[in-house]
Amino acid sequence: MRYLLPLLLALPLAAQESKVEIDNAWVKVLRIKLGPHSKLPAEDRPPSITVFLTEAGRQKAGDVFYGEAGRSTDTNATDREQEKIVVELKPNAPKSPRILLDPVKLDPEHHLVPFENGQVRVLRTILEPHLKSPLHEHPHYVVVYLTELHTTMALADGKLVDNVRSPGEVAWRDFMKHQTENIGEKPAAEIQIELK
Repeated sequence: MRYLLPLLLALPLAAQESKVEIDNAWVKVLRIKLGPHSKLPAEDRPPSITVFLTEAGRQKAGDVFYGEAGRSTDTNATDREQEKIVVELKPNAPKSPRILLDPVKLDPEHHLVPFENGQVRVLRTILEPHLKSPLHEHPHYVVVYLTELHTTMALADGKLVDNVRSPGEVAWRDFMKHQTENIGEKPAAEIQIELK
């Protein structure tokens, strides 16, 4: 029995994980996984955007939440595993280039803004099958893919990029001017966290 006790004490730790996905001058992006009825130790966190990949209490998969700087802990009080992406906004980050071709103004039906403040703008982008966006720009940004996605991105320099993604993937993008086409057969959705 005394050999079994250390193993039993270690079990809840295996059900929780905080992994750094991106770390640069603008953001630190964490993937947090919590097993049922588990939690991570409290820590000081800068202002951050959380994208829920699974249901988490009152939050549904795909919901976005902004949190002010402060001490916080990640807790899962449910019987299901939870997963989320936390984008921590770094203080004194370099400014992103200003954009002229704003996707929200050019195509508001497919680029919704669930949150914006002086440091960040969050877009929920919905790409219908075979929809081609107008040429537009983004400042530096983080993308969280909510669904399967297969797009082509025609960049301003004429280069064509094939972009195949799975739900839950995360990517960093530097300032970009491009036109996107969903070449998949299903609607696709992503969250874009633009840095100002």
